[in-house]
Amino acid sequence: MLSNVFANALATTTSRLPLPAIWTTGNTQQRTLMLGVSFAILSNILFGVLYAYSSFLTPLSGTQVFIWRMLSMWAVLVGYLLISGRLGMHIDKLRALHSIKQWVWLLLPTPIFLSQLWLFMWAPVNGQGVQTAMGYFLFPLMMVVFGCLLFGEKLSRLQWLAVAFAAVGVFSEIIRTQSVSWATLWVCGTYPIYYIVRRLQGIDAITGMLVDLTLFAPFALGYLYFFASSNLVMVAGSGFLIMMLVGLGVLSILAMKTNIDASQMLPVNVYGMMSYIEPALLFILAVTVLGNPFESAMIYSYGLIWLGISCLIAHGIKQLRARKSVPSSIKGQVA
Repeated sequence: MLSNVFANALATTTSRLPLPAIWTTGNTQQRTLMLGVSFAILSNILFGVLYAYSSFLTPLSGTQVFIWRMLSMWAVLVGYLLISGRLGMHIDKLRALHSIKQWVWLLLPTPIFLSQLWLFMWAPVNGQGVQTAMGYFLFPLMMVVFGCLLFGEKLSRLQWLAVAFAAVGVFSEIIRTQSVSWATLWVCGTYPIYYIVRRLQGIDAITGMLVDLTLFAPFALGYLYFFASSNLVMVAGSGFLIMMLVGLGVLSILAMKTNIDASQMLPVNVYGMMSYIEPALLFILAVTVLGNPFESAMIYSYGLIWLGISCLIAHGIKQLRARKSVPSSIKGQVA
């Protein structure tokens, strides 16, 4: 639950600003909900911007943009934790791991995280933007399935219907193309594993991301020095590219930080429904700005998947309406 200190600080800050009436007439928990919604919208917009970002960094390839993004994210994250005085807290969490088994368990999902960030930068400029966006659409559905299989969670009728629609949609796409995009499968098939392993470990998102980026930083530097030295010289000699790469790191950390904050402020169902903003933006950007192909025949299979998503959203709305009041729901969900 959010601490009283944060709640009081939020109330004091909002009372001094020329904000709409809903910010000043509602109670602290309602304002927290509004702030969480704002963070969720902002993070999804930022992820959409990042999806198209690599197209503005020519002549860098998608893989090169990924390498630079990892380095800039690491620098920005470490800088933020140093300035905020929180770096020591995360280091202490890692020092608490004593056995080799604990460290192996910690490092197990790192390759998944890195591969997902690489695909996020590579796909938009290599004709896989639509397929990757569809993977993000399927991700919540796969989380439902994983939760059912691994944690024994019971599915409602709407959730079963959502899974059924998505399964038929994917199957029809396989029949149509005689294959299914590896990008779609990689996103929806491995990203749930990353989140589930981190959940079982009890490692928070920032600590996990600090570990992942720190481990990869030496490999990124080695790649630039030994395999892309000309790229290193080109970036070092271009003020525009340097500023764009710094912006890439700042936007990446800001997107992830606001997303994490939103997940802590919002009820789970609200946060889950708002997470669909990102894949919708990715899909639109892939087709319009990036010019990735979208065939009319894809409407049937993708339409079934979107119908499944609608069922999940309807399930979330139904659960929210079942709550007696907004304040009590926030109290039960805010961490």
